[in-house]
Amino acid sequence: MKQKAYFENHLRNAIPPALFVVVVMWLIYWADFLFIFDFHQLGVLPKTIEGLKGIIFMPLIHAHSDFKHIINNSVPTFLLLTLLFYSYKDIALKVFFGTWLMTGVLVWIFAENKGSYHIGMSGVIYALAAFLFTSGVLRKYLPLQALSLFIVFLYGSMIWGIFPTSPRVSWEGHLMGMFVGILFAIYYRSEGPQRPKYQYEIEKELGIDPPDLEGIYLEQVRIQEEVVRQQQEALKQLEEEKLNTEIKVIYDYKESLKKHEK
Repeated sequence: MKQKAYFENHLRNAIPPALFVVVVMWLIYWADFLFIFDFHQLGVLPKTIEGLKGIIFMPLIHAHSDFKHIINNSVPTFLLLTLLFYSYKDIALKVFFGTWLMTGVLVWIFAENKGSYHIGMSGVIYALAAFLFTSGVLRKYLPLQALSLFIVFLYGSMIWGIFPTSPRVSWEGHLMGMFVGILFAIYYRSEGPQRPKYQYEIEKELGIDPPDLEGIYLEQVRIQEEVVRQQQEALKQLEEEKLNTEIKVIYDYKESLKKHEK
């Protein structure tokens, strides 16, 4: 049976959606300079009706006065989304938009309202990194496990971002994003790429008993021993018949000599 092609045929098929998201981020960042409206107000303001709109817009808004904010978020967004759409193309959109919305919802519910808006793609970045790592571990599939190690190598230090180290950093967004990523990895563990099953695993699922290899081996040994025994008996019988024939020939010869003497 031909295995379903879960992976994209080429990396170039996974790049466009990742590039599109990054371009939209930069367009909105650029628009923030053109309009009088303060785009920060589109972020999440926890536990307020006004802040609900941030569930949708929060990842697209970045600090107007801090150029490093969008720079630091653009590279991991592009890389993680490319890996997501390459490795999990069947569920990539569900995971991306699901983690986007769920992270915003949890930030709105659980973050403390200090009058500050939560903005930036970092919550989604944490969600994607956590999903890719956890999913690779759960599936026990070598290519995805290698991807998990790659994520740890690149972004393992992000773990410190879930702690309140700076008042300007939304550690709640990071923490909620990581939690959501792990949750989605568990929820979608049976969808997308899976470790190829061995023949005995398929037979077990179908209720087919596995072959008794030891019994088959012992039966073959018994058959071989029986063949050897039959050969030995046949050889013994031939030797006995040969001996009897020789004795008969000698006896007949003696008898003929006796008759000739008479």
